[in-house]
Amino acid sequence: MRSIKALAVVAVLSVTVFKTVAQEHLIVRGNDTLRYTYTPLPRQFRTDSVPQKKGFLRRMVNYFERATQDRTFEKKIDFTFVGGISYTKDTNVNFTVLAAGLYRPDRTDSLTQPSNITLSGSVSVIGYYSIGATGYNLRRHNRQRLYYTIDFSSSPRYFWGLGYDAARHNPQQEFIEKTLRVECNYQQKLFRNTYAGVLLDVQHTHGKDFDDLSYLASQRQTYTATGLGVIVEYDSRDVHTLPQKGVYLSLKETFFAKGLGSCPKSLWRTNFTADFFQRIWHGAILAADLYGEFNSEGTPWPMLARLGGSNRMRGYYRGRYIDNNLLSFQVELRQHIWRRLGGIVWAGAGNSFHSIDRFEWAHTLPSYGVGLRWMFKKGINIRMDYGFGKNTGGFIFGINEAF
Repeated sequence: MRSIKALAVVAVLSVTVFKTVAQEHLIVRGNDTLRYTYTPLPRQFRTDSVPQKKGFLRRMVNYFERATQDRTFEKKIDFTFVGGISYTKDTNVNFTVLAAGLYRPDRTDSLTQPSNITLSGSVSVIGYYSIGATGYNLRRHNRQRLYYTIDFSSSPRYFWGLGYDAARHNPQQEFIEKTLRVECNYQQKLFRNTYAGVLLDVQHTHGKDFDDLSYLASQRQTYTATGLGVIVEYDSRDVHTLPQKGVYLSLKETFFAKGLGSCPKSLWRTNFTADFFQRIWHGAILAADLYGEFNSEGTPWPMLARLGGSNRMRGYYRGRYIDNNLLSFQVELRQHIWRRLGGIVWAGAGNSFHSIDRFEWAHTLPSYGVGLRWMFKKGINIRMDYGFGKNTGGFIFGINEAF
């Protein structure tokens, strides 16, 4: 009896609902009249329904959520764009637009990590502007690698002269530096994790509006140089742009021929990098970086080693300490915090010097600081650091890790 009552209730409700939502229509064609009724499907089941427009904030959240997904198997190149206002010690307040793209030259290769290209443009309130592109292309299951950097910039800069004593004691002066640089290297895999190849380094720098030309020590204001060289690397990093484990060793030797530029003589440059990455607890990476740059005697001022900047010795104005050679070391602790957010702390030291026999430990400068990370795209971080040094400090804004 209870089941019969329940069925009766369901039947009455069904009829009531049908009568409520059923719609009656008449179609009249001449002397013919067609009368019919139908019940529309609920909105969620209709194919002709128009979705509600999402708010701007929700669309932005969805946009960057999709950016962390690997879509390189379905798209020729997967670009993500971001822009914003930032402040750095070198460029002051500036507006920056970044575009990061991931792609696979061979979309049937699921073992090789995606190739990468980053496009950037910046303009600041002090007259600084720059446009550039950096990236790497991995081919044939990572047996062939092409790295490249193209950058053009114009920047009002400060200058203290050449050498440690000038940086410490000279009053700063101003000038405008315009630079164009194209650097690329092609490498072929020799055996496991080991590569060798050739490189090209083209530099053009024009300095103008110097307050005091004596700071240049009788050098010209404009120089062009073209370098050809060789590179040998050992690379066991799991991800190039955001490594969590592995070792990276690089040795570059570049020859700048006198006939391929405006340098007063042929020059040599040696660059050495040793990086180490290791997980130490959940979400934490310990990273260490040792870097050296050594230029031959007579190298013009735009090509000398510059201590400071956005990658090494953060917190120092890049270009205050300028000399033939540079050594720096830094250790970072990188900790994932929540979802896309992470944080870092680092400490290190560096020394710029004219030659090995004139190296002085007392001229070694400290560097330390803290920073935030936001995953802009899968394997690519936007970083905001504040670095401290000897009687100095400053913000750094950049893309990808410092090393």
